[in-house]
Amino acid sequence: MENIENQESSSILIPKIDVSEPIQPVAPVSIPKKRNKIVIGILIFLGVFLIYNLIAGFLIYQSGMKLSASLKSLSAVAKTQDFPKIKAGITDTRKKLIGFENSTKLIVWAKILPFAGAYVSDVDHVVKAGKAGLDLGETVLTTIQPYSDLLGLKGTNVPTTGEKTAQERIDFLVNTIPGLVPQIDAISGKVKIIQAELSKVNPDRYPEKYKGQEIRSKIKSAQDLLSEASTFVVNGKPLLESVPYLLGMDSPRTYFLLFQNDKELRPTGGFLTGYAIMKVDKAKFEPVLSDDIYNLDAKYKPSILAPDPLIKYIKGPYVLSKNLRLRDMNWSPDFPTSMSTFTTALKEVGVNNIDGVISVDTHVLENLLNVIGPIGVSGFGNFNTNIDPQCNCSQVIHELESYADVEGPIIWDPLTGKIISKPKNADNRKKIIGPLMNSILANALAQPKEKLPDLFQAGFKSLVEKHVLFYIFDPKVQAAVSDFGLAGSMNDYNGDYLHINDANLGGRKSNLYATEEVEQDIKVARDGSATKTVTITYKNPQSQDGWLNSVLPTWVRIYVPKGSQLIASEGLDNKSEPYEDLGKTVFAGFFQLRPEGVAKVTFQYKLPFKVSKEYKLMMQKQPGTDGFLYTVKLGKHEEEFYLKTDKEIKIGL
Repeated sequence: MENIENQESSSILIPKIDVSEPIQPVAPVSIPKKRNKIVIGILIFLGVFLIYNLIAGFLIYQSGMKLSASLKSLSAVAKTQDFPKIKAGITDTRKKLIGFENSTKLIVWAKILPFAGAYVSDVDHVVKAGKAGLDLGETVLTTIQPYSDLLGLKGTNVPTTGEKTAQERIDFLVNTIPGLVPQIDAISGKVKIIQAELSKVNPDRYPEKYKGQEIRSKIKSAQDLLSEASTFVVNGKPLLESVPYLLGMDSPRTYFLLFQNDKELRPTGGFLTGYAIMKVDKAKFEPVLSDDIYNLDAKYKPSILAPDPLIKYIKGPYVLSKNLRLRDMNWSPDFPTSMSTFTTALKEVGVNNIDGVISVDTHVLENLLNVIGPIGVSGFGNFNTNIDPQCNCSQVIHELESYADVEGPIIWDPLTGKIISKPKNADNRKKIIGPLMNSILANALAQPKEKLPDLFQAGFKSLVEKHVLFYIFDPKVQAAVSDFGLAGSMNDYNGDYLHINDANLGGRKSNLYATEEVEQDIKVARDGSATKTVTITYKNPQSQDGWLNSVLPTWVRIYVPKGSQLIASEGLDNKSEPYEDLGKTVFAGFFQLRPEGVAKVTFQYKLPFKVSKEYKLMMQKQPGTDGFLYTVKLGKHEEEFYLKTDKEIKIGL
């Protein structure tokens, strides 16, 4: 064993160590005390920051929920029209809004952050808009308190002024208008603040939906609503100032009341079917006479060349003479332009000393009868808005059309231009309109106060949806009604524009059943150039009856920005070359829609300008129509709505 151990030890090399020099110890790694303090400080700061934001978030959430509950309560109370409760609701909501505002100040620092800062700023804009909105609510309540009877408000404690009829209440309203005008400025100021704050919020930053709830579209709807409200209030002041003139408060007025049959659609709202002369003295209406437009037309000597579509498709009197008849003088979609020609012709047939023209269509009759209920007209029977199965339309429409046309159309001799065939009651067929309107007016003015809010709503609906149009000779008053959208004017616009205008050239009442769906598809290239496709789908679901509903020959015109270049059009039997009118480029053509049929017309064109950052579009509704379905598509953006009145939309790119 010893030998083995000696052999193993002798085979191992052992390094020699110089023990004469001491071994230097390795210094341990150490963190400077200053650095330790920095790390600890950062950790403490992050902890405090986290706790701070958790607490801030909780407080914001808590105050936000309280504000949301208060807003829902205010919305519910507003529907009750209880004046004291509405005021109390505004006060409570203001407190909750201030509480929410105070809580959001805890994160005001976050505005400097690249991503989150934009959302924090949006909250600030919404809060400021909300405060201005509550101020607006209080101002409006104070302004309308004297008119609580008219508006159906409860609990205002306004002493009664003894008005018992609608006429007396209207007199009261008109006499107090001078006191209302100054309040418009205060209301307008608040609306502008709200609009300015909400316009700074970019809807495209937000998701389309969150937990099944629409988000982006609601933000855009609110912005659009505020934009419309701002224009509405600002333009409301001159109109309000013109009301005493329109109602003859200073001097009696005489108006030519023109009836347009929207069931036989024409450019300004309907075929000119009848008329009445109406006097207004201190807000009291007195009909002078009413008659058929044909009787007036018989006195007129045509001297103006008629548009080609009338000559080509109506034929009848235009076979003998190509000059325009008085009853067809609403060919321009711009109501003031049409009425300028029409009123010149009125002077030639002896209609003088009028202060302007007011047109109405059948929607006005239906809107008012829906509130008033059934009425009787001496010598003509009873009228209501119940659906009549004979025509699948309201009874009042069926009676009006049957009285006028059930026995057949008027037929002219193509050589002499004289009538060779007509219904036996043709000479009196439209005298019903005057007595009917007089009866509706008398019934409306005799309604109890409980019906007044609904009557005002029906009247307002008729106005804003272009079923009542004004052409007043006084320039200042005409400017006021035009700015408010009551003149049927085709407006200038800095951006994309669309107005679709249909003219029924068949004499039948097929527009009673025909509907439209309009789709606009916009493509914007990288260089900003834009191409647009407008597809109009016409439908008539009703079967042919040989009387009201038949083949609908239509001349369609679409008005687009001046300089637009037509690429292609489809679905037309006859096409017109593009031309300019009213400061717009017009694409037009002829097609026919059959009962229980569908017709599709498409126009593709290039816009005359480039689009950057924001696409803007103005759509103007044709008077007399009932609000067709519109769809606008641009990239991922898609918007759908019924065009009840003129509408502007803006899409960020």
